[in-house]
Amino acid sequence: MSKFQIYPAIDLRGGKCVRLFQGDYAQETVYGDSPVDMAKKFADAGTEWIHMVDLDGAKDGVRINDGVVIEAAKLPVNIQIGGGIRTREDIEHYLSNGISRVIIGSLAIRNPELVVSFIEEFGADRIVIGIDAKDGMAATEGWIETSGQSAKDVASFFVSKGAKHFIYTDIATDGTLAGPNIEANKALVDSDEAEVIVSGGIGTLEDIKNVKAAAKESPVAGVIIGKALYENRFTLEEALSC
Repeated sequence: MSKFQIYPAIDLRGGKCVRLFQGDYAQETVYGDSPVDMAKKFADAGTEWIHMVDLDGAKDGVRINDGVVIEAAKLPVNIQIGGGIRTREDIEHYLSNGISRVIIGSLAIRNPELVVSFIEEFGADRIVIGIDAKDGMAATEGWIETSGQSAKDVASFFVSKGAKHFIYTDIATDGTLAGPNIEANKALVDSDEAEVIVSGGIGTLEDIKNVKAAAKESPVAGVIIGKALYENRFTLEEALSC
């Protein structure tokens, strides 16, 4: 198990920094016109990783904000990016331009065998399986559709194929600041070789401390923080000090 990581989040839509409420594209708040400036702010605060999501790409199924992501990757920080990654070329495009890890979400549900081939080709440390769930069921296409598979079944399949990194987002908590669904994250995978990053609901420093406490006895290995930072519930420096 690697050390516990904080992942400040930058969600991209129309080239700007935004946050959605429970994944609803109609409930968007814009927090900045320059995602690269935001990434620099996070890097200057001392974070080792930044979590970026191309919301336009997630919705439309193609890379849209990749230029911004690649520009941010020139900073002294690791970037993981999700949204609109559907092909081998998408992965190659990002990894060859300084991105540390790519997140595969909808495609992992629709074409799992193809994603297994990506893990085999690019390595398990470069591919993250992003599982977004409504009531425990995996959702796809920017959270617009719900599949017929449970999040745990999807994770179990990919663990059996060598996947090491997972992001679990409980859509019901995302953007709410009401606290994360820690128990669902702890139960996602049954393997000492796999790690789960908690996403959704972080609203206080206490939430972060609770996630870190869970990491001592489970595969939980990190937490993504978005809206709480943008609404100044606490600073990134404070989160990192936890």
